[in-house]
Amino acid sequence: MRPTDLIHLRAAIAVSRSARANGNEPYGAVLVDADGTILGSAENTQVTGRDCTGHAETNLLREASPRIDRATLARATLYASGEPCPMCAGAIYWSGIGRVVYALSVDSMLALAGPGADELILSCRDVLARGTRKIEVVGPLLEDEARRVFEEPLQ
Repeated sequence: MRPTDLIHLRAAIAVSRSARANGNEPYGAVLVDADGTILGSAENTQVTGRDCTGHAETNLLREASPRIDRATLARATLYASGEPCPMCAGAIYWSGIGRVVYALSVDSMLALAGPGADELILSCRDVLARGTRKIEVVGPLLEDEARRVFEEPLQ
């Protein structure tokens, strides 16, 4: 873990709070370069965008990939309020990002969703480990803080 990981992870959790306030699932993502500069952030927009691929990580990568060179992405970290799903893990892999840090684990998100949840229960660590390029994965961290966003009353 790096000294600034918790700061940036809390920023992703703050974005997740915004997603929930906007009527979406409470997930957020932040992209940070090797020097600690925030390159972008995005929230989940599945509901408001009527897009099943509107996960925070995928939204962030759609915005960031065209404007950030591959060398910068290779040294960047993507912070996510929830463990990236297999779709997002694939997008992270293909973007060339070198590191992922997440708060809530897939198991914790499944527990929050409750019985009958429609989920692919596959960790991003397992998905990314299948690639030919190594991507560092750190998490879960700050699960209690990320979980609270799901439980807070809407303002």
